[in-house]
Amino acid sequence: MTFAIVGHRGAMAEAPENTLASYRVAEEVGVDEVETDVRISSDGQLFMLHDATLDRVAAGPDGKGLGPVAELPWSRISSVDVGGGERVPTLEQMYQATTRLIQLEIKDLAAIDGLADFFPRHPGYARRTILTGFSVEAMVAVAGKLPEIARGIIVSSWTDAEAHPGGYRKLIEETGSCRIHSGGEGLTADVVRRLHDEGVPVHGWPTRDQDDLRHWLDLGVDGTTSDDPRTLRRWLAEAGR
Repeated sequence: MTFAIVGHRGAMAEAPENTLASYRVAEEVGVDEVETDVRISSDGQLFMLHDATLDRVAAGPDGKGLGPVAELPWSRISSVDVGGGERVPTLEQMYQATTRLIQLEIKDLAAIDGLADFFPRHPGYARRTILTGFSVEAMVAVAGKLPEIARGIIVSSWTDAEAHPGGYRKLIEETGSCRIHSGGEGLTADVVRRLHDEGVPVHGWPTRDQDDLRHWLDLGVDGTTSDDPRTLRRWLAEAGR
């Protein structure tokens, strides 16, 4: 079984997260998938940013204290240096800079209508996308508006999936997910085998060190997300994978 290396926000250990530089490193490393986050500006531009504000990633004081990016125009967001002279890229710039499967995590429900407009105009991008999110509401919404694009629900722990009303099967059914991304708590090799028997791939997250990787390999998951996919690739080679 191929074990998928997923670059978290590109390759954020080597370049500012969710930037073209980070995506370029991930591509150079040869990741199987790139995980990244999508939001929308006050004037309708889809762009790549994890947090609801620029405060954490802004390289200088001009990018801090601006408030929620959902309330800012794209011209203001795109003017902020987020490290090494990098700027927040648009969704289209991200796709232009990548060739891999994209795990596109929805961080703002307001972005869904924008995605529903974007993807029909870019069917090639749609074909190499899996829409992800922690929000059941968001995943149900994209299932209705973009049913042709693959989806994968994210849970902080397997315990959370089991605690969903109706259990994990209902969670997968409601969101139309073809894959589940789970934190480690409660996830066992028996659970992974059961999901595989039901035709559901499992990604474990995150992988911060070799112990994490050994744990995921022992469980038999299908892939994992790392801030440092280059090092993850080396660890996998050392493990004979």
